[in-house]
Amino acid sequence: MSEIKERVALLREAMKVAGVSAYIVPGTDPHASEYIAGYWKERQWISGFTGSAGTAALTLDKAGLWTDSRYFLQGAAELEGTGYELMKMGLPETPDMLSWICSELKSGDKVGVNAQMFSVNAFAGMKAEFAQFGIEVLSVDLPAQVWTDRPALPKDPFFVFGTQYTGKSATEKLTELRAELKKLRVGTFILSALDDIAWLFNIRGKDVSYNPVVISYALVEQERATLFLDSDKLTDETKAYLASEHITIAGYNDIYKAIAAVDVAAGVLIDGTKLNQSLYEALPAGCVVRNTMSPVFKMKSLKNEVEMAGVRRAMIKDGVALTRFFMWLEEHVKSGKLTEMSVDKKLYEFRSSQEGFMGESFGTIAGYAAHGAIVHYGASPDTDATLKPEGIFLLDSGGQYLDGTTDITRTVALGAPTIQQKIDFTLVLKGHIALATAQFPVGTRGSQLDILARKAMWDRGLNYGHGTGHGVGHFLNVHEGPQNIRMDENPVTLQPGMFMSNEPGLYREGQYGIRTENLIYVVQADKTSFGQFLKFETITLFPIDQLLVDDELLTEAEIDWLNAYHKKVYDTLSPHLDGDEREWLLRKCSFLKK
Repeated sequence: MSEIKERVALLREAMKVAGVSAYIVPGTDPHASEYIAGYWKERQWISGFTGSAGTAALTLDKAGLWTDSRYFLQGAAELEGTGYELMKMGLPETPDMLSWICSELKSGDKVGVNAQMFSVNAFAGMKAEFAQFGIEVLSVDLPAQVWTDRPALPKDPFFVFGTQYTGKSATEKLTELRAELKKLRVGTFILSALDDIAWLFNIRGKDVSYNPVVISYALVEQERATLFLDSDKLTDETKAYLASEHITIAGYNDIYKAIAAVDVAAGVLIDGTKLNQSLYEALPAGCVVRNTMSPVFKMKSLKNEVEMAGVRRAMIKDGVALTRFFMWLEEHVKSGKLTEMSVDKKLYEFRSSQEGFMGESFGTIAGYAAHGAIVHYGASPDTDATLKPEGIFLLDSGGQYLDGTTDITRTVALGAPTIQQKIDFTLVLKGHIALATAQFPVGTRGSQLDILARKAMWDRGLNYGHGTGHGVGHFLNVHEGPQNIRMDENPVTLQPGMFMSNEPGLYREGQYGIRTENLIYVVQADKTSFGQFLKFETITLFPIDQLLVDDELLTEAEIDWLNAYHKKVYDTLSPHLDGDEREWLLRKCSFLKK
């Protein structure tokens, strides 16, 4: 922790030289990414907090770290002794970060930020809020001055993701995008989100952990598309591919010159939630700017038949790997030699034996007993718990396959469960089934369905702090928008082709955590005199632990759903398993009696 304090001291000295009284360090990169390359892990470097969501703010004598409920327990542990105060977002007693800074500063003071790390919308909101208190925002990259041993930006070559997986060529996607630009009456679109670029140009890479993206920018105009990236990332094959799709290549930092030279009269489209302020400031004076949701963001969310065929293949592979893993877990848990980290490693081995496996889709959450209550727990040598043939174990994991991306959570009993554990597990299951079986009219938003996953818990005064569902990419980011299912309002409606998660949970701090997660796909349902309805198809293939089910709490319809789901799991996976594996899976998929 002394190392963190030394870094903070260095930053504060740089703040004094720059004339700023506060400095904000977000946990993102110039591309508004969730998972970022080591070069940009400034917030982790200055605070020691490793969660994927959180922002550090420092004055000359105080420091705070703002994060959400997923990371409250993790944050408390990682920030201990650093001098940072954990700011638990969403709690009534927690001030929001900007208000906290305003309360610590006085009129005439300056707040420093690196404009590359803030979206256009976030920067504008921050500037307006501070202006009310006479506080100025100054763009200055202080971490660059004090972080002298930062990692280099990755230079690994990327590869072409063929149409046998994508279903559409880059040329076809560009044609559709240009049609959208015409509707919006703009001549140029600036892309900075790495997954949008990877999807649009049908390229994949390994620049960022878990997300197969390529560090790059792009400009799309009616007659030209330009990809900006480090030349070391190119091969003869990828050069030829880009040329064949009529895509121009330029250097990564050449994006600034290209933006400065755009046609002022033709208009420019930006997504202000993604494009960083530094790039925005490079636009020429008088440029007509349209700030709205990226058309690629929407296009990418609607999976085509080829993409979904791949996802279904990936689910079979994942289901086979999980069957072999949980068989192995059952056989070895009594040895007393298994730990959270060792089972994580073993799961990776089983997945990696599947054809087309390209790595994990996020860091595995393997939480035994009390660790399961830490929503985004990551085992480390300091916390690595030994699994015993008692209590319950939460495993949230996913794989990246050339076919698609998976994300599944299963909570299993390693011994005889308690009555309370079975009640809690079944309440979560009731919520999961309620969402899985929902039928809803076209135009429905995810926030309108979220109550279905929570009602059984709310009826007993229980709840969970995270969202119920997030979009999932196709061999891309495991967290993808614009759709989601959560209590927060989101104007995006659910549409056929959207692929997302269904993951209610329940967490008892210091005891255990429960989450049941499958991936679901929005499809057409009945059309009635009241309009077109939609529903979900559950895509994930692995049994739900019936040892934890209190069937007295389930309705007949819920039992029917569980039995039908388990029949589908067995029928789909069993042809890919050997005799012992089929026998094990059959036991796990046995029917509950009504």
